[in-house]
Order: sequence, then C-alpha cells, then structure tokens
Amino acid sequence: MRTIKSKVFSPAIRIVVLMIITTGVAYPLLVTAIGQTVLPSQSNGSQIILDGKVVGSQLIAQNFNSTKFFQPRNSTDSGSGVDPDITPDSAISQIPAISSVTGIPANALKTLVELNIAHNQETNALAFAPDYVNVLNLNIELAKQYPEVYAQEVSAKGGT
Repeated sequence: MRTIKSKVFSPAIRIVVLMIITTGVAYPLLVTAIGQTVLPSQSNGSQIILDGKVVGSQLIAQNFNSTKFFQPRNSTDSGSGVDPDITPDSAISQIPAISSVTGIPANALKTLVELNIAHNQETNALAFAPDYVNVLNLNIELAKQYPEVYAQEVSAKGGT
C-alpha cells in the first residue's frame, strides 16, 4: 500500500515544486529583466532626480510641506489620491499665495505655469486632450529658477 501512495503523490509533488520555481522565481526574474532592458525609467518608478538625488516620481503625487510650492490636488479631488497633475486653473489659483510668500512676481509664476502645461494625449483622443500641469515638475522648475528663494527647502530634503 505504501508504494502505491508514493507512486501516486510523487508526480503531484514534482509538479508543485516545478510550478513554485517557475511562477515564484523564474517568471518574476524574467519580467524584471525585460522591464529593466526595455523600459528602465518606468521599471524604476519614473524617478525624477534633482542634483543627483531622487526627489519624487513623475507618476505619483508628492506632498509639499512648504507654502512656497504649488500643491497637488486634495485626495478627495483625485479618485486615487496619487494623481500628480492639476489643472492649469488650479495652478493659477495658487499663484497669489505663492507670490505673497516668496516675493516672486505673479506674472513670472503665471509664465512658469503656462510653460509647464501639457496635454494628456496618451489617454484621450487629441481633440479631447485636457490640459494639465505636473506639480512636481512645476515645483522643480520653480526651485531651479529661484534657487535663493528655495535654498532652505531644497537643502533640507535633498530636493523638493
């Protein structure tokens, strides 16, 4: 009886071990290797680097503790809570407060916002592509153009 059970369970055990190796080790390594080769930026989280340090991701909203920076949408305004983009109107509505805190002229901030407006052509037809502003990119550009205003914030966090 013992030899019959071992003959019956032996193939099942071999298949389970083979599937664990295939799906738990080989497949993840293969997908990682392909991703790193074909899409290295996306595979590493679309990181944005400032002065040699990672300051955020192109795809995920970051919180900015300083009132000197543009702020992303509230999580209640964004379905996922991680949307990195705001509308141009939302960015423009933040200009008076940022100008007041930083002393940067409002028209300079408006120009910066307008230069950072992009079109969402990937997910919509070109005719219906809404405009948006990536908050992290906008804040990095702000810190680059006005280093004296943002020196403390940039040095404190190694970026925005």
